[in-house]
Amino acid sequence: MREPFLTWNEKIAPQNKAATSRAKAQWDGVAKPLDGLGKLETAVIRIAGLTGDENVSIDRRTVLVLCADNGIVKEGVTQTDASVTATMARRIFEHRSSVCLMAKTTRAEVIPVDFGMLTRVPGVRDMHVASGTQNMAEGPAMTEAQAFRAIENGILLAKERKAAGDRILVTGEMGIGNTSTSSAIAAVLLNLPVEIVTGRGAGLSDAGLLRKRDAIKRAIEVNKPDPSDPFDVLRKLGGFDIAGLVGLYIGAAIERIPILIDGLPSSVAALVASRLVPNSKTAMLASHCSKEPVAQAILDELGLSAILFADMKLGEGTGAVCMLPLLDMALAVYHGSASFSDAGVEQYTPQGGKPC
Repeated sequence: MREPFLTWNEKIAPQNKAATSRAKAQWDGVAKPLDGLGKLETAVIRIAGLTGDENVSIDRRTVLVLCADNGIVKEGVTQTDASVTATMARRIFEHRSSVCLMAKTTRAEVIPVDFGMLTRVPGVRDMHVASGTQNMAEGPAMTEAQAFRAIENGILLAKERKAAGDRILVTGEMGIGNTSTSSAIAAVLLNLPVEIVTGRGAGLSDAGLLRKRDAIKRAIEVNKPDPSDPFDVLRKLGGFDIAGLVGLYIGAAIERIPILIDGLPSSVAALVASRLVPNSKTAMLASHCSKEPVAQAILDELGLSAILFADMKLGEGTGAVCMLPLLDMALAVYHGSASFSDAGVEQYTPQGGKPC
């Protein structure tokens, strides 16, 4: 099972240093203080390095919402039942969900994708692996074949979007119970106590939170996932949505498309992808830091820094979508602002020195 991941890793070229240097020079030539737009400048430079082109454009953008059901719902770890996954997938397809309304303001297309829902929804993009995972509190959530197929489908999805002309991808997910699967994976891969990594998800009561923590602890004890083997952790504790997102990150890096990380399930998938295929990190951009308790620790592990801190935890890709207008504004300055010579101002140069 290791060989495909090694092959994918070898397909991903590192950041193009010449393009990043040209992008940095372009920013430094804009009539403004050096690094005046901070992390937004860094994001544009990273996109230039990924694509090999300092003329950065994200004019074609798609939000991919991966939908799947999770067997752990049987343990009473959620406020709603599994039927809500299909209900929300239908609303996304009909452009009536939160992420669709937000994405409309950013000129982004939203595509729901069935990676493993219990109920099939007509019109939703079909990459169905199975009708929900098994209950991870009783045994492995997925077989090796199922988890690998979900990853492959995610890679294929990235390839399709590149062929469609997308210049940036936004990750989203919809799956009742997926903060439980995400917390379980995070606990194992980051070697953190379940109590620290597990939040209330969509608003659990105190009793519900205790059930959720207990179910995750039992899942880890029953499955005994190997922390040194991220694929083992993924298939025993994850979901088809997370596995699909893992593939989407890998595929985006192979296809040289920047991809925005959203909330907890999305960031956990990014963590798994980075462990399986380290070079996949070259395409990842952090958007916001979720309110879920382990969110910052995951970003720290990835070596990425969030731009938005809004205590969001809605999912669907809503946090990552909020990054698009910020990137658009940064690119407006990057491409359209006057140079120092045009403005008749002496160009800023690094002065060095210690902070006051």
